[in-house]
Amino acid sequence: MKKYWSCYKIIALLLSSLILSACNIVRLDFTFIDDREFEAQILDQQADAFPTIDPMALSPEIIAYMERHVKKGTQVEMVDQLQSLLFADQYLDIQYDDSITRTAVETFHDRRGNCLSVVYLYIAMARYYDLDARFQTVLVRPSWDKRGELLVLSQHINAIGKFSQNTSYVVDFTPEITLQQLTASTIGDDKARALFFNNLGAEKLIEKDYDASIAYFKNALYLNPELSISWNNIGTAFSRSEQNDIAEYAYRKAFSLDRTNTTAVNNLVKFYTREGDFETAERYAKAIERFNVKNPYFHYNLGNIAFAEFDYEAAKEHFVSAIRLKDSEPDFYLALSKTVEELGDLEQANTLFEVARYIYQQSSEIYHPSINKVRIIDEKSILRSSSAGFSVRAN
Repeated sequence: MKKYWSCYKIIALLLSSLILSACNIVRLDFTFIDDREFEAQILDQQADAFPTIDPMALSPEIIAYMERHVKKGTQVEMVDQLQSLLFADQYLDIQYDDSITRTAVETFHDRRGNCLSVVYLYIAMARYYDLDARFQTVLVRPSWDKRGELLVLSQHINAIGKFSQNTSYVVDFTPEITLQQLTASTIGDDKARALFFNNLGAEKLIEKDYDASIAYFKNALYLNPELSISWNNIGTAFSRSEQNDIAEYAYRKAFSLDRTNTTAVNNLVKFYTREGDFETAERYAKAIERFNVKNPYFHYNLGNIAFAEFDYEAAKEHFVSAIRLKDSEPDFYLALSKTVEELGDLEQANTLFEVARYIYQQSSEIYHPSINKVRIIDEKSILRSSSAGFSVRAN
C-alpha cells in the first residue's frame, strides 16, 4: 500500500462508511447565523498564543550547515542545491514521518518530517538565499488514516516560486502520491502558520489531550478565522470533551465557510445521531449520499474495497461508474485494467492500461511527482489557461 505524505489534517468521527471529498458542493438546505457567544468563546485571543514557536526559524547551526554546502550560483542552481541538501544521501537525507508536525529546526535535527514540516524548512532555506518561495496547497485524492475512534484526512502542501515573470518552479516532497486532477492555490505565511497549529491540535486530539488540542485550534483560528478545517477540528475536540452545543456550532460554522467540506457534514451526521436527533441526521446523511453518487472518487474507493475483497465483478462495476463520471483520471483506467485482468480478459486489460498511459502522457492537468522533486515551468509554453493549474501562476 502506498504511504502518503501527510501534511495538514482534518478530523472525522469514525463512521461505518467512508465519505470522500471532491470539488463539488454538497447540496444541503442549510441556514447558518453567527452566534456572538460561541464566536467569543472560540475566537477569544487578542494575540498569537504561541509567539515563541516559529516553524520557519533557522538556527545558527542550520545556517552554518547551509553555508558549508551551498555555493552561490544561478537561481536554478541554488534550487537544485537546496533539493540535494534536503534529500541526498550525503547530506540531510530527510525521511518521511507523519507522527508529528515539526518546525524547520526540529526537521533539520531529526532528519524526518511530513510535507508541511519539510516545506517550512525548504522555504526558510530558500528565502535565506533571497529565492522566491511560497506555500501552495494542493488538492489530492483524499487519504484517510484510522486513529482509534477518529479518521484523519491528510491534505497536501508544497512550495512554489518564480525565477522570472514567465518561469516558475515547484518543489514537492512527495515520493509517490496518487493525485486527482487538481486545483492549487498559493497561500500566505499567516495561513501556513495556521495550518501548522491546526496540525498540532489534531495530534493532541489523537492523544486525547483535549485542552491542548483546543488551545492549538484556537490559535489556528486566531491566525485565520476562515479556516474551515480548523472549525471542523475544534468541533471534534469540543465533542470529545462533551461540550456539545459549541461542538455543533463549530461543525456548522465549518460547513458554512466551505460547502465542499464533507467532513464537517459527516461529523454532524454522527453528532445528531448521538444526540438522538435522527431526523436531522438522516437529512444530512441523504445530502452526503447524493453527493457521493456524483463523486467519481467515491465509486473508485468502493471499487478498491471490492477488489481487496476479491469481488472483481463489483469492483469492475464501480470503476466503470467512476470513469463515466470522470473519464480523464488515469488511475480509474489502471484500476479497471487490473480488475478485468483478474477476470481473465487480458486483451481489454492491455487496452485499458494503454489508455491510462496515454492520459498520463498527454494531459497537462494530471500532476506527476518529479523524481528529483523540482519541476520548472515555462509559462510562455502554456497553451491553455487550465493547463498545469497547480503549478502555473498567471499574474
